[in-house]
Amino acid sequence: MQPDEPVTVTIAVPTFHRPAELVTLLPMLLAHAERAAELSGPSFVADVLVVDNDPEGSGRDAVAAVSDPRLRYVVEAHPGISAVRNRALDEASGSRLLAFIDDDEHPHDGWLEHLLRTWQERNRPAAVSGRVVASFAGPLDPWLQAGSFYVRRSMPTGTPIDVAAAGNLLLDLDQVRSAGVRFADDLGLSGGEDTLFSRELHASGARMVWCDESVITDIVPLDRMTRRWVLKRAWSHGNSASVLRVRLAGGGLRALVARAASVVGGAVRIVGGALRWAFGMLTRSLRHQARGARAMWRGGGMVQGAAGVVYQEYARKETTA
Repeated sequence: MQPDEPVTVTIAVPTFHRPAELVTLLPMLLAHAERAAELSGPSFVADVLVVDNDPEGSGRDAVAAVSDPRLRYVVEAHPGISAVRNRALDEASGSRLLAFIDDDEHPHDGWLEHLLRTWQERNRPAAVSGRVVASFAGPLDPWLQAGSFYVRRSMPTGTPIDVAAAGNLLLDLDQVRSAGVRFADDLGLSGGEDTLFSRELHASGARMVWCDESVITDIVPLDRMTRRWVLKRAWSHGNSASVLRVRLAGGGLRALVARAASVVGGAVRIVGGALRWAFGMLTRSLRHQARGARAMWRGGGMVQGAAGVVYQEYARKETTA
């Protein structure tokens, strides 16, 4: 890239069966794309890409209704979020930067600008990860509130990180391509694909940093505001942690050690969680009850993952091409 050339940015939105959410989100993203062009320093030119994982193209009409030349729409029929994210990497082949945001998230003021500023001011890292806060569709169960299950991490801007979620993530595609990392297709319906991607990117020697000013709101629907959902998510996260630990260890003895460590770690969480839950019941502490139950379920998922079983959290009932 020459000094006087603009920096091209693609905002990518993976979507599946959420046309109503797209109608609300896309005008917001186009406004962020417009404001990016007003930043000082290197000029930025941004567009918006929607990658629909529904082979029937259920999001097509929502995109067409917005009707903006900066907006593109493609269908990725292969099921799973990994296929969608990889398609976004491919479709953004002409861009230097790619910003991921999910279709059930809303960007705060300055969302994209802060990501771009941090990329500029922190010597152009391979990835910049931003903050996620939750907004609920209804009153939250006090048990869930006490467990702080929807509170995500926050840290000073510029803090080096070695793992990142893809819900609010800016990637320098030149460095991603140089590292040769992609999202693992076999994790597309289980989750954890962004964890593996970012860990492999970091392992390649690429820098990743945090941007605390870049914020998006995760809109939590009613069906994700239940104890059952939270515990199933804990199981899924534990399962992914073990699966990724074994995969990153490589083969042979290291993989065996990773499996054993995951089994031990899972067992410790099951026992420790049960004791904490029991203590919470005795003391009537909702926090200890909730955190103890979550630890038990996460431990169970870890043991399952160590055994080589991948929990398909996003498995679909319908058949797709």
